[in-house]
Parts: sequence; structure tokens; C-alpha cells
Amino acid sequence: MPITLPDLPYAQGALAPHISAQTLEFHHGKHHKAYVDKTNELIKGGKLDNAPLEEIVRAAEGEKNQALFNNSAQAWNHSFYWKCMKPGGGGAPTGDVARAIEKNFDGYDAFKAAFADAGATQFGSGWAWLVARKGKLEVRKTPNAQVPWTEKGVTPLLIMDVWEHAYYLDYQNRRPAYISSFLDNLVNWDFVNENLAKA
Repeated sequence: MPITLPDLPYAQGALAPHISAQTLEFHHGKHHKAYVDKTNELIKGGKLDNAPLEEIVRAAEGEKNQALFNNSAQAWNHSFYWKCMKPGGGGAPTGDVARAIEKNFDGYDAFKAAFADAGATQFGSGWAWLVARKGKLEVRKTPNAQVPWTEKGVTPLLIMDVWEHAYYLDYQNRRPAYISSFLDNLVNWDFVNENLAKA
């Protein structure tokens, strides 16, 4: 089966005014779709033709196939990113994630500051992450299409896109305003808790 573009888990306008329908139309319908299409083009007829997306990403990284890695990892990152948001989300977490953040960051405010800083200081394009590693939570940032989960023992819990196409139509060059809106209004902590349970 070829890699497919997943549907958004909410209506295109459901995240407004924090992320507009126009942004999602371009971000999901054009940028994400282009990564999916290019991945399928690059694996067609080869040994990865019917492989799961995670396997393609790992193989591309291991073989230093940069074009395949960039497109397949971006396809994965975006699929994960959509699930990390929901209408009426954001604010302080609940459940196991809340307890883990309290333990690992001395509270939500400290986590929020660390995560926002990771997103704001990622030079150029990239991603901010909350991951679980060896029973602890860590905030990370990665450039371009890079992912932390190809490292053994790392489980992604939350991702925030800081490529300009994620926010420029709504926030122009004000990346910190987008980051604040993401944290305060969009984070899907239920999904983050599901990911933590699997870590």
C-alpha cells in the first residue's frame, strides 16, 4: 500500500482563530500532501514500496538517503502534529502527563517555558518536541525534518511545527505568538497521555 495523506482529525476551520482554515488548507492540503506524494515516488518499485512509514524513515536515515528521509520524516511529523492539537485544547495538562511534567520540570510553567524556548530558538525550520526517554520527560528541538524517535528508547509525546508555513499566514514573523497560542489553546493533552502510556 502506498503512503496516504491522513484526514485532519477535525474540520479545517475548527482550530480558528488560533490556526486558520486557510493555513490548514495550505499546510495539510499542499505541504503535507507534497511530502506524501514525494515519498511514494521515491519508494515506488523498490524494497520499501509497501513498508510502513516508520520503517521508511529509519531505513532512509540508516542508508543516508537524504531525499527519502526528508520527505518521509516530514510526512510522519505532520501526521503526528495534527493529532497533537484539538479545538478547545491547551492549558495545563491532566492525568499522567501532568504528574510527569510536575516531576520532571518542577511544574507546568517551567515545562511551558522550556518548550516555548525550544520552539523559539530553533534556528530556521524545524520542530519542538516533548519526548519520553528512560522513564523521564525531555524537551528537544530538531532542525528541518529531523526526528528524535529514531534514537533507541525515545518515544515522542508532543510535537510543534515551527516551519514558517505552519504559522506565517496567521502570525507573519511572530513565531513566539504562535507558540503561545499553540500551548494555551491547541495542545491535545489526551493524545499526549495516550503516547505516554505507550512509552
